Parts: sequence; C-alpha cells; structure tokens
Amino acid sequence: MENTVLDFKNHFNDYVQNLETYIMFQIKQRTIELTDELTKKDRKPISLSMGAPVDMVPKFAIETLKNCLDEPSIHTYSTPKGEKYFLEAVAQRMKTRFNVDVDPNSEVFSLIGSKEGIANLIRELINPTTDIKNKDIILVPDPGYASYKEMIKVSGGLGYGLPLTKENNYMPDLDLVLEDIKKDGLNPAKIKALVINYPNNPLGAVATKEYLQKCVDFCIKHQIILISDNAYSEIYFDENDKPISILELKNAKDVSVEFHSFSKPYAMTGWRLGWVCGNKQIVSMFGKLKSTIDTGVFKALQLTGAKLLNSKEGEEYILNANQNLKIKLTDFVKGLKGLGYQDVEVPKATFYLWIKIPPRYNEDAKKFCDDLLEKSGIVAVPGDAFGVNGKGCVRLSITASKENLDIAIDRMKKDGHTFN
Repeated sequence: MENTVLDFKNHFNDYVQNLETYIMFQIKQRTIELTDELTKKDRKPISLSMGAPVDMVPKFAIETLKNCLDEPSIHTYSTPKGEKYFLEAVAQRMKTRFNVDVDPNSEVFSLIGSKEGIANLIRELINPTTDIKNKDIILVPDPGYASYKEMIKVSGGLGYGLPLTKENNYMPDLDLVLEDIKKDGLNPAKIKALVINYPNNPLGAVATKEYLQKCVDFCIKHQIILISDNAYSEIYFDENDKPISILELKNAKDVSVEFHSFSKPYAMTGWRLGWVCGNKQIVSMFGKLKSTIDTGVFKALQLTGAKLLNSKEGEEYILNANQNLKIKLTDFVKGLKGLGYQDVEVPKATFYLWIKIPPRYNEDAKKFCDDLLEKSGIVAVPGDAFGVNGKGCVRLSITASKENLDIAIDRMKKDGHTFN
C-alpha cells in the first residue's frame, strides 16, 4: 500500500489559514539556521530582537516557589479566576503603586500571562465574519505589538491601525481616526474596543495623562471598551515620572480594563503569570470564556507572585534592573550616535530603541536586518513587522548583557553598518 500524504489545511477555518507565523519565531528560526556559519566567522548571534529580559528572576521568587511546593493542596487545580491570596495581592499592588481601588472579588482575574488574556478578550468581543465590510473593528496602535492584529484576524475581526508617528508625538487624534474609518467605507458602529499600549512596544513612547484621559472620554462617548496593555509599567528611568494606570483617570473604570504581567518587570517570562483588572462587567464576561478553556494558574506560581508583588525584595529588584538598563541604553545610544545614527534617544520607559535605517536601504528595513544578521550576527526586527508606520525603521531590544551590547556596536563599526 502506498503512503498517502494527507492534506488537512482546509479543515482549519479561514482565519487560521491566513494567520502569519509570529515574527519573532520567524527571526529565531532564521537565526538558528545561520548560527553555525556565523559562529565559525566569529559572529555568533547576539539577540537584540526578543522583548524579554535575560536576567535571573528575583532570588526571593525562586526561594518562595521552592517553599511553596511543600504546602498541602498546592498541586491541585486552581480556579480560572485566581486564588484569593493572589487576587488580594493584586488589589493591594494596584492601590500602593497606582492609588487605584479594585475589588479583588469582582474586578480582578488571573492570567496565564497578559498575552493570553488580551487574545481571549479579543476573541470574546468579535462576531467572526469573512465579509470585510461587516467585520467587528478593534483599534490598535501602529506601530504596535505584532500579535494584536493577528489576534484580531484569527478571531474573525478587523484590526484598524492608529498611526503613532513622530508628528503626533505618538498620541494619535482618535477623532481623526474615526473620520478615516468612515472614509474607508467602514462602519464606526462596528468598533468594539480601543487597545492602547503605553509605555509602548516597539517605540518606547509614553503618553501624557491628558491624552490618556482623552482616550477614556472617547470610549465613553462612543461606547467602546478601552483595553490598556500596561506590560511595561514598571520599566522606567525616573522615579518622579513613573508610568500610570489607565484606571487612575476620571471615569476610566466605566469602560476600561488593564492588563499586567510579571514577565517584563521580574524577568519571569517563562512563568506565565499576570492579571486583568478594571470594569466589573467586562472582567466578569471575560471570566466566562476563561472558565471553559483553562483551570487556572498553578497555585505555587500564584502564591509566589502574590508575595513578590508587595515585597521590598520585589521593589529593590525593579529599581536595580531599571538602573542597570538605563546604563546599557545610554551607552548603546552613544555607540549608535558614534556610527552616525543621530535621530535616536534613550526612551523614558521600556528596553526598546526605535531607529531609522540608513538611507541607502531605501526604507527596506528587512534588507537592513538581513544584512545585520548575515554579516554581523546581530538580530534585529524590521519596523514593518509592527505596522505600516514602522516602514524604514528597526526595533532593537536592549536586554542583552553589557558585554554583548558593546560587541554589537563594535561589529557594526567593523562591518560597515554605519548610518551614512
């Protein structure tokens, strides 16, 4: 009997068939393919692509987790909503960090990382259709986190980009966006949600309190859900100018939910722990889906996270990490400027640098990134991956060691990756 290769692609829905492989996985695969070749010519890959801290997680968290593992019933099912001690710790953290009151019983829900939470909320909001004119719309930043539009696409909706540009100081006029939607022949009544992400990935941009209030007021006026992705709220460089919570603003809880993660501030990317908090009805509806698809985060992780959130050890870790990161960013920017990249500054928050590519590339950021990788073993992300407004730019994630960052600048100089 001959072996028959069966093709099951058509068994999958239209949205999945058109889904793009996440850009970071594409880049990682290409890096793996080139690693041996690059290593042989003393250009072992240095990753400036992934938005993930490489430092060790807080020792306090490791020791707490070890001790938790011996507690009775710690290995049994949790609940999707989260254990009482975790929900109460989140409420305490929101109060002490942002002076925001949230009810742990009705306004907080645990997450297997904020990415999962945002994707599931989007999935709940959209009534899927392949008819472009009738698709539910979610407004997303452009440039913005690459997964937003794919989350929306696979749910059968339309992600409509908000132009974050230097000209609008990365805070787009939402009323103008509404007019653009009408000009594109789309129905503004189909807008279900607005996603904001400040501090921003990939730009490192922050928003003013006044602008965030405009976002709240816009959503109230048009009955739109406001989704704040605040994953980078703890990565900042001025103690007197910390990123805020959307829930601090007047009437924000009427329309808003906010997503937080342990991944960025505590380098706990693989632990997969976070929370959503805010509007009681939205949190409750979000929980309906969650209760059908997972049975909650491992209790030991929740207990560890609960103790870490409000500990002096956790605060010291964030402070030290931010101080070290600022030094690395400052030195790397100095190195880039020495190579002619003058239009680049140390951001107020996040660990990202957003730079214009050399003019000889004619705004082809992929070609620039390919050259960086293939010639010098430096892994970067083309700005186009984050939206149409990313054309001609690249994102560099400054989470590598200081030594590797210095090596990257040295390689760029030796291999001719200057701006001019």
